[in-house]
Amino acid sequence: MVTGEPDAQVAWRGSSHRPGGCCMSVIVIGDIGVIDGMMHIGDEAMFEAAAAELAARGVDVVGVSSVPDESAERYGVGTVPRLGFAGLDRDAAAARSELLVAAASGRAALAADDPATAVVEAVRAASGVLVAGGGNLASRWPVHIHERGTLAAMARSLGLPVVVSGQTLGPDLIETDAAAVRELLGTAALAAVREPTSAALAASWGVPVRLGVDDASFLGGDGPDERSGIVVSVSGWFDHRPPAEVEASLARLIDHAAGVVGGPVRFHAHFGPLDPAAEPRGDAALHERIRAHLTVPSEVVPTGDSLHSAALARSAALVITSRYHPAVFAAPAGVPTLGLVADAYTQIKLSGVLGHWGEPATATLDELDARARTLVDDLDAARSRIRDETDARRPAHRAAYTAWWDDVAAVLAR
Repeated sequence: MVTGEPDAQVAWRGSSHRPGGCCMSVIVIGDIGVIDGMMHIGDEAMFEAAAAELAARGVDVVGVSSVPDESAERYGVGTVPRLGFAGLDRDAAAARSELLVAAASGRAALAADDPATAVVEAVRAASGVLVAGGGNLASRWPVHIHERGTLAAMARSLGLPVVVSGQTLGPDLIETDAAAVRELLGTAALAAVREPTSAALAASWGVPVRLGVDDASFLGGDGPDERSGIVVSVSGWFDHRPPAEVEASLARLIDHAAGVVGGPVRFHAHFGPLDPAAEPRGDAALHERIRAHLTVPSEVVPTGDSLHSAALARSAALVITSRYHPAVFAAPAGVPTLGLVADAYTQIKLSGVLGHWGEPATATLDELDARARTLVDDLDAARSRIRDETDARRPAHRAAYTAWWDDVAAVLAR
């Protein structure tokens, strides 16, 4: 039975909000929580930036997390578990969504051991809901569409405002998912996307959105004046290309880049184990296979937290990445960045983030031995121009970013 009392599933670390307590808070859903020792830097960075921006404006945050205790300790905020959609098919997810919305509005009761009990209590005690920045509103990840749409509907059932920040939309969206995303954006008090392609899709739905940079773009500052070497951060998503061939081509590209830019060559996994002594997994395992092909020396910078990753990217003379957030961190600091794309989804994201700063240098994984090498040469030759262009664009992007979070706080803290 859902009651108005605090639930034991809620983890609190450094937060003034308690269910039923004196202070209102905003529920923030991203994709956070370190599972099995594996950190995903980009997902954590967008939540961290949102929490920091809201805190700076006096807004208390409660995060939705896969590992509530870990996230509460990491960010010093209240946390609640996820909503319980993992593993459900679409019919079961639709039924669960109806149940949770009914529970939030008091028309139904959840089982005592339902993981969403704490979420219901937190939403009832909140002043609004924020869907933090992300790139998972796509049919390849239906659970995230279900979670975000349901949490927003729970808030709306209580008359609470919802804000959707910094999203990539699709591009793969089946009809039912497209309708759910359209409803999420169309019923939000404010909504923002991070690429022109996503803005065009929203416009085709008749949904007004703001177009801006990723939420984590300014996390951790601008970086040092002096940069050196290459930071490499790639993922194992090759869109069904032969892994051994791609890995060998990546190594040849990095060898070429080292000859142009100079060392050190530093590999940094944006999805990898937090324990530097652990067996490499995720991106870290891929990096080891690429390193085995190199003819130049290389080193590994272990996966840490978002601020550490941002500082590393901004210290480089060149970033080579198929991950999104190394580009998010590097481009605003004027670091020449080569985006490697596997499919339409990664093309939209990487050309979008780099295009904001005037240098959308991308190559497909089929172009590693040709176009990608030419782009390395071009980026190195243009580094002064790239930095000047970034400096010219930064004030407007920073002002729009600040205005966005001012508006978000004003809407959600009412």
